Amino acid sequence: MTFENLDLIEPILRALKEEGYTTPTPIQEQSIPSLLLGKDLLGCAQTGTGKTAAFAIPILQILSNKKKAAQNDGKSRYQTDIKALILTPTRELAIQIEESFRAYGRYLNLKELVIFGGVSQHHQTIALQKGVDILVATPGRLLDLMDQKFIHLHHIELFVLDEADRMLDMGFVHDVKKIIARLPKHRQSLFFSATMPSEIVGLADSILQNPVKVEVSPVSSTADTVEQEVFIVDKIDKKSLLNHVLKDKNIKRALVFTRTKHGADKVVKDLEKTGVKAAAIHGNKSQNARQKALSDFKSSQIRILVATDIAARGIDVDDLSHVINYEIPNVPETYVHRIGRTGRAGASGKALSFCDEEEKEFLRDIQKLIGKKVPVVSNHPYPLENQEVEKPQRQPAKKVVAQGVNEAAPSSANRVARSKKWFKSRK
Repeated sequence: MTFENLDLIEPILRALKEEGYTTPTPIQEQSIPSLLLGKDLLGCAQTGTGKTAAFAIPILQILSNKKKAAQNDGKSRYQTDIKALILTPTRELAIQIEESFRAYGRYLNLKELVIFGGVSQHHQTIALQKGVDILVATPGRLLDLMDQKFIHLHHIELFVLDEADRMLDMGFVHDVKKIIARLPKHRQSLFFSATMPSEIVGLADSILQNPVKVEVSPVSSTADTVEQEVFIVDKIDKKSLLNHVLKDKNIKRALVFTRTKHGADKVVKDLEKTGVKAAAIHGNKSQNARQKALSDFKSSQIRILVATDIAARGIDVDDLSHVINYEIPNVPETYVHRIGRTGRAGASGKALSFCDEEEKEFLRDIQKLIGKKVPVVSNHPYPLENQEVEKPQRQPAKKVVAQGVNEAAPSSANRVARSKKWFKSRK
């Protein structure tokens, strides 16, 4: 299967060729034909699966064909209305989606715009007044500009809700519902989420009409192209271990994850003391600082980008060879998202994790979710005395539930299993 087999128009095929695209990923192969037919789509897919191209390419083709038809019919108003809205949770992801639309549609007569908060709205409102075909937005800034009457959604023909589960995590669901309520009822809708908790299921059901369902690379799986290793290390030795690991000249660029913003800043300071160029990206950084850090990382002006999970969602860097979990995430699915930054599009990658005594429980949960043990690296300078990850076998204790006390909430692995079961039942 090649992109030529997907009935794409020549300008898009030419742009894809220049981008180095030859073979569509599974989600692109399954989604593009249905979307070109005007069907709604429900996609259960994590980042790194080619999801953005899966919806951007057909949207560009649909709008290009409609715009040509409108020009032939003399409908000048169609040239300035917003016709496609892509709603996404973070600024970084919004910027990258708009860049993808621009790249794939470079030979089409379509205008794209990205809007987000944290910066002046002046340039955004000027661009809106000139006319926009495709708008990529974060919920807060979109609602703000709608309330100021700079944006009207009366003519939206295609709507994409991306990273729906992250919208839930970040508290954007109510804003999303407000926006959806102001969209035209007759539209083509696309819905993407890495997991399907009950609130996300309800949201999907409320906006989609007989959707095509596509499930690719569920969150409980890690790519075979990513080599995984774990270092069992004392917490106070992680800084020294990171310096040791980075002596490997094969690590040209690495994305390092911490659980907190303070932790990210501290890692950057420690690295800079050793002469390693690094920058942090998290919610407390200004938009300009975040964009500069990401740009410098992509252009290899800095070697290490240290990020928290929410800030890193949607970071897409070509040829990223290494992801380093300086701190093990306490949510197993987060581990899968983190290491999915490398090993993309068939390329190989490596994920290194630093696990201290308190994080062994998190590592056990991760291994249970992904269905395999992560190999332990023992021959490093800072080994923890107790290298065991598995708990010792104990006699099962009698289950006692105190009156009036709820039993423990289901595990992350069970939640994912239920999401997969729900998704399969909808096919």
